[in-house]
Amino acid sequence: QVQIKESGGGLVQPGGSLRLSCTCSGRISNILAMRWYRQAPGKEREFVAIISARGTTSYSDNVKGRFTISRDSANNAGYLQMNLLQPEDTAVYYCHVLWGSAESWGQGTQVTVSS
Repeated sequence: QVQIKESGGGLVQPGGSLRLSCTCSGRISNILAMRWYRQAPGKEREFVAIISARGTTSYSDNVKGRFTISRDSANNAGYLQMNLLQPEDTAVYYCHVLWGSAESWGQGTQVTVSS
């Protein structure tokens, strides 16, 4: 079965950095895009960043200039480097993978930015 796993979340002080990982396993091929979303308590899930199979990237205005999305195609993995983290970045971060004719979600990883 296809399995998506996020990791790398944790507690960090304002101004700090974290690197999230998204690993794909199982019968998965032809990954078309990887996306990161986040959901804060009491808020709807929001788009964070996307990287296509061609390497094209796009970011939410809220994270542009601070976050960087990347990929490791040989290992079906993706990453989200988060710098200059602020309390408003606190949320559960989810990886979404579009592949072939299907799509899959990870279980999420908690990011907490607090003094």
